[in-house]
Amino acid sequence: MEGRRLRPCPSSPNCVSSQAERASQRVEPLRYEVSREVARKALIEAIASLPRTEFLLQRSDFVHAVQRSPVFRFADDLECYLPPHENVIHVRSASRVGRYDFGVNRRRVERLRRAFEKRLSECA
Repeated sequence: MEGRRLRPCPSSPNCVSSQAERASQRVEPLRYEVSREVARKALIEAIASLPRTEFLLQRSDFVHAVQRSPVFRFADDLECYLPPHENVIHVRSASRVGRYDFGVNRRRVERLRRAFEKRLSECA
């Protein structure tokens, strides 16, 4: 994370981010209408539910996890930033190796979104 922004996506098409400038790399942030603490808890649980995922860092405003591919065990980074005064969670998913990801990172973010929304609905 650089300041109050996630790291920018590289020029290669193997990264998506809610803060990306290129439309082809942009995804919507996760949104919530509960307290930031409840949203953070739901986010941690949602990330933990993703297969082959390991947390590298958990702070009050930032979470970094790595998810490994099933066959070759390639590592992809999943980063989430919780701005202090907004009801959004910015998300970035990027491959560490290779140029193309064949949509893996975008699908990962959408799986995370569904898991996050499910956990939020369980809190209501």
